[in-house]
Amino acid sequence: MTAITNHIETIIKLNPDYTHMDAVYLTNKLLNLIGDAALDLPGDEDPLKNLDLMVQAAQDNGKIPDSQSARQILEAQLMDFATPTPSRVNQMFWDKYQAGPRAATDWFFALSRANNYIQTRAIAKNLVFPAKTEYGNLEITVNLSKPEKDPKDIAAAAHAQSGYPACALCLQTEGYAGRSNFAARTNHRIIRFLLGGKTWGFQYSPYAYFNEHAIFLDAIHEPMVIDQSTFENLLAIVAMFPTYFVGSNADLPIVGGSMLAHEHYQGGRHTFPMAKAPIETQVEISGHPHVFAGIVKWPMSVIRLVSADREELVNAAEHVRQVWDQYTDESVDVRAFVDGKPHHTVTPIARRVGSEYQLDLVLRDNQTSKQYPDGIFHPHQDVQHIKKENIGLIEVMGRAILPARLKTELAEVQKYLLGEANDMKPMHKAWADQLKAKYQWTPDNAEAQLQEAVGRVFARVLEDAGVFKRDEIGQEAFGRFCRTL
Repeated sequence: MTAITNHIETIIKLNPDYTHMDAVYLTNKLLNLIGDAALDLPGDEDPLKNLDLMVQAAQDNGKIPDSQSARQILEAQLMDFATPTPSRVNQMFWDKYQAGPRAATDWFFALSRANNYIQTRAIAKNLVFPAKTEYGNLEITVNLSKPEKDPKDIAAAAHAQSGYPACALCLQTEGYAGRSNFAARTNHRIIRFLLGGKTWGFQYSPYAYFNEHAIFLDAIHEPMVIDQSTFENLLAIVAMFPTYFVGSNADLPIVGGSMLAHEHYQGGRHTFPMAKAPIETQVEISGHPHVFAGIVKWPMSVIRLVSADREELVNAAEHVRQVWDQYTDESVDVRAFVDGKPHHTVTPIARRVGSEYQLDLVLRDNQTSKQYPDGIFHPHQDVQHIKKENIGLIEVMGRAILPARLKTELAEVQKYLLGEANDMKPMHKAWADQLKAKYQWTPDNAEAQLQEAVGRVFARVLEDAGVFKRDEIGQEAFGRFCRTL
């Protein structure tokens, strides 16, 4: 069978509205996109390999230019044929939801993988390994999934003028053809639902950082905010999708995520290290007798709230947020305001545990200083050779998203540690010298020991981001804050 025939079989399998009677119509549509010569393409059992063959044929036939964005645009167009329309996807999702939330999310996740919206092959390139620390096993990933920018696309983007869609999280990206400076989304689908009386969207991340990495989007392009409605929304989502956790990035620069311009949350079916961390010290939240509260044993400063009563849990969380919003302790460099500018917020994470709801509130402070220009509670300079970027929601929970450069850089560090010829970056030398002096290095243990060392650096990164340090002074200060609650 040819690649086109196999692709038509994929289309019919994924799209219940197509039948074999549509084969001639589909063939003509595909040939129009990739050229008549594609009729001679050999087929493959793997649908994505057929996709590759057709995209290459289109380029060979002069149907698309030789650029990364052009190939991605065509990939999305070809897989759009295999994807039910937005209204049909929504109808099928909510029909399946009647059998249970898990049935609906399983179906939508499988569709988003099968139609290549979730970039499974790119995600598979990521390096992932555990790292044992005093806080439990942290999760380390080196992010290799997002493709490098094509120079041709960079040049084209310099002349592109468009404010539509306003950002990559807008609902208007659904079905968007794409351009040199904006990803193709023809095969993208978004589930609509009501949240707090407003329309929101639910989709998966194309470059997932964990299992069933979901994104919940405000239909309106408006900035991130953390307030009482945030807690209400997060708990409503985990009530709707009880097998998922959901959390929000903070709403301030440095301590927030990379997309502060559009209100959104992230969730999925994954249990992060922080969720497994135990309570160290119980805390009393005044006026909320049905809410259990405690300090979590974690490198960052986390208060966990637990209750079967959603309304009381929301009110307790808002009480903590409001107190933290105004709280200053000069003895540990915690300041709510500097020159009238607010510096405090929280990173909240919600999950279901049996009949109860858990809400973790991670205290955040985004001050800078002469000593720490990137942020007082941000990875400090001596660990920035491993991680310099913002510590957002996913990393707060114990999963490192490290830059792609580390794949090659750590390989050179390993050579250095083994006494081999290397091209190690100077920024790693002080760290590597410490490791060389402290441990014995052999070809058999080098990779595992280096991964453990990276994990310890990530634990330090999280400790830097913690507002109340893990030493005696910091923990006493944390206790003083909790007593104000």
